[in-house]
Amino acid sequence: MRSRTIQDWRPNDPAFWESAGRSIAQRNLIFSIFAEFLGFSVWLVWSVVAVNLNAAGFDLTTGQLFWLISLPALVGATLRLPYGAAVPIFGGRNFTVFSAAVLLVPTIGLAVLVQNPTTPYWLMLLVASTAGLGGGNFAASMANISYFYPDAKKGWALGLNAAGGNIGVSFVQLVVPAVIGLGILALGGAAAGTTLRLEWAGWMWVPLITAATLCAWFFMDNLSVSRASLREQAVILRRSHTWRISFLYIGTFGSFIGYSAALPLLIKLQFPEMNPLQFAFLGPLVGSVARPFGGWLSDRYGGATVTFWNFLVMLAAALGVIAVLASGSFAAFLALFMLLFVTTGIGNGSTFRIVPTVFLRDRLAEANGKGETERATAERAGRFEAAAVLAFSSAVGAYGGFLIPQGFSRSITATGGPEFALLIFAIFYIACLALTWWCYVRTESDALQAMPAEGALAEQS
Repeated sequence: MRSRTIQDWRPNDPAFWESAGRSIAQRNLIFSIFAEFLGFSVWLVWSVVAVNLNAAGFDLTTGQLFWLISLPALVGATLRLPYGAAVPIFGGRNFTVFSAAVLLVPTIGLAVLVQNPTTPYWLMLLVASTAGLGGGNFAASMANISYFYPDAKKGWALGLNAAGGNIGVSFVQLVVPAVIGLGILALGGAAAGTTLRLEWAGWMWVPLITAATLCAWFFMDNLSVSRASLREQAVILRRSHTWRISFLYIGTFGSFIGYSAALPLLIKLQFPEMNPLQFAFLGPLVGSVARPFGGWLSDRYGGATVTFWNFLVMLAAALGVIAVLASGSFAAFLALFMLLFVTTGIGNGSTFRIVPTVFLRDRLAEANGKGETERATAERAGRFEAAAVLAFSSAVGAYGGFLIPQGFSRSITATGGPEFALLIFAIFYIACLALTWWCYVRTESDALQAMPAEGALAEQS
């Protein structure tokens, strides 16, 4: 792969940023979003396919269907660890080319598999697991983009990058039903003689994946400042903030991806009179749109403050869903789930906004009084560790995409409904509230995040 590496990169230098940095960063952000958008779309494509398998001639149980939608999340979460570590080793542009191109594996595999209803279930699980390749893209993309932007703009840039990827979840649940023969919003699903063409849920992505791969090759850049070995990256495992942020991200992103995967099947099981594909795309859509808003709020008021209040609303919304399930009101159920999705998006942005500040602050504090050379080294270490933690915590958080569908599956099997699973999720949000308060709000690290334009940090570069 030919080299396209920028050696001199100083985004916190205002003159450099205005003269060259901004345009380069924006170009890389655009094509990073494109590749990440496709990654999320492929990652969640089975959430639509699984709902329609039995209608296409397959004979699968509820538990088997939940495994088909949760296994890609498990694989994707696990792949985020090596994907995030790969960017400092191979370069952001180089790895984006690879991670986009390999999405052809799950899409072509799906297209071939679903044409035969006698396909063994183990083979279906194997092919569904390869959709996890799309889930790994997020860690690499976020780690890469974090290097391109100055400290004062990281919240918005990372939020926009993530939202562009997250919205792929909504896109796949909105567009795939039309492509496979159910019509827009699946409104043609009840039409007599409807023939489902599930293979097009795979084929439709092939030209887009090809385009994303070529765009990454021709228009993205590597940054020399982002290069690091695995040994250098492993230092984050010794930082307590790494594990705290990862725990919180299970509550925010884990909820987003888990609810996104489970909602279509959950609606079908709890409200069989409703067409789930007419509504399921709304959740990931509002969650994706809310994500950059969470980053913007955190740039303005501090990531810890926004995260704390956001978890409080998540708790109320989860308990609200439990209450309305007893009433049988689909409108109330959907409205509260939309609120849950909004809070997952805001929380995704605000949780990630905590990362750059606490790591840079801690490393600079260690170098205080040791001279400018040590200060410059500490600054680079702080930004590098923050980027690595963005990737690592995104991997841990993504396990929620497996735990939530499996939680619903076990709850429905054991009790006949999803209420017990939602109660467990609510208890987890209480734990996230306590952790945010104790480790970030109470210690006033949030006050540091809310400094005007983070000018003090920018001046140190």
